Amino acid sequence: MSMARIRLLLATLWVGSLWTVGYIVAPTLFATLADRTLAGTIAGSIFHTEAWVSLVSGLILLLLMFLNRGANERLRKQLLGLIVAMLACTAVGYFGLQPYMAALKDAAGSAGLAAAGTSMQFAWLHGIASIIFLLQSLLGIGLILKLR
Repeated sequence: MSMARIRLLLATLWVGSLWTVGYIVAPTLFATLADRTLAGTIAGSIFHTEAWVSLVSGLILLLLMFLNRGANERLRKQLLGLIVAMLACTAVGYFGLQPYMAALKDAAGSAGLAAAGTSMQFAWLHGIASIIFLLQSLLGIGLILKLR
């Protein structure tokens, strides 16, 4: 299998996992489970795994791109930019915003965010994280199209 096909396969698995978790699994949890706290806990656990899948996939793709020095330099730089941007989305969204969201939930305890008066802060952070995830998903489309 050629290096180009390996890169495309890895990128497709990465982007496919993002889309599956973010646009199928998480919404299905909230639509299916009556307990929104439980749905959020499960979704958070799945997003945790997805963040690590993203980091590992992105770093392997970066390595493969650095090993591919003989390729079209313009395309190579575009691909590197897309991969770095997607990794930045993971870093900011999961490793940057998520700890603040978790701290708000922990501080609220069993009373819930609304009772603790932090639901608006949580909603803002969640909204920003959702926008970053959408951006990462769109960057993923660009990555797949460029790799083809």
